[in-house]
Amino acid sequence: MFKRYVVSHKLIQEDIATTIGTRGCVVTPPTLRKHFFHLMLYYPEYAMIFFWRIRKRPWYYGCFAKDFHCKIFKSTKIEGGLMCYHPYATVINAKSIGKNFQFRNGLTIGNKNNDNTQLPTIGNHVTVGAQVAIIGAITIGDHVEIGAGSVVVKDMPSHCIVAGNPAVVLKTLPNG
Repeated sequence: MFKRYVVSHKLIQEDIATTIGTRGCVVTPPTLRKHFFHLMLYYPEYAMIFFWRIRKRPWYYGCFAKDFHCKIFKSTKIEGGLMCYHPYATVINAKSIGKNFQFRNGLTIGNKNNDNTQLPTIGNHVTVGAQVAIIGAITIGDHVEIGAGSVVVKDMPSHCIVAGNPAVVLKTLPNG
């Protein structure tokens, strides 16, 4: 798997680096190969993302990943650095999602009125709490943190913390 899918796949390499760094994994020696195998063996959430990236669910899928009941639409474009914690009951159907996107369980990202022309666009470095809904043709900027239980139905600017139902900007973050 490593030679076939990881060596030449920049997005998978970015997912590995983000997950290793965020989770604080210590792997010796700290090579890409060792990092990949560590994540595949000990983090089924990472394995789920890996198999989504390669667009395959081979017979050995269950040896590495769990059935989290997580659906990421194939049409969703997600940059590198994708990471999840407990991706149970999650549906992701977005126009695009930037790099270093992190999410938790119960996330719904989707269209409005069953119209796939009305999908969210999410920027870089966005972190989403548990049980969040992001719905419609809206844009979420870069460096945004979305609090647990939020319902986001309007555009959100960059560099902020949002929460609530409907979600509002609670705090503006420094741009640097």
